[in-house]
Amino acid sequence: MSQLLFIAGGGALGAVMRYGVSNAVYAVTGRDFPYGTLTVNVLGSLLMGALYVLLVERLVEAAEWRAFLLVGVLGAFTTFSTFSMETVALIEGGEPLRALLNMLVSVTVCVLATWLGVLAIRQL
Repeated sequence: MSQLLFIAGGGALGAVMRYGVSNAVYAVTGRDFPYGTLTVNVLGSLLMGALYVLLVERLVEAAEWRAFLLVGVLGAFTTFSTFSMETVALIEGGEPLRALLNMLVSVTVCVLATWLGVLAIRQL
């Protein structure tokens, strides 16, 4: 039961963080392309890689922190479902090339960011 509370608390924090970061990015870039979602997904992927190494590989006894940060905060912070909906909206809006660009950039950069997070923390 305590892990569920950690996940719920982390989820609330991650959702608020996602809202803040996305809106800050959109305030700078506008909404012609889903830069806010892309930014959140890249940051979330980088943090997922780094925190995975710290909390799973190095601090194996940190179950509550894993639940709070990995499942709760980052689960709510990263927005793959939003990415999917925005991509569909681009397709339905007659912009299939922008939709394809969003898919290619998001998946490639997020996987690379996760790997960089893993590599960075493993070097410590």
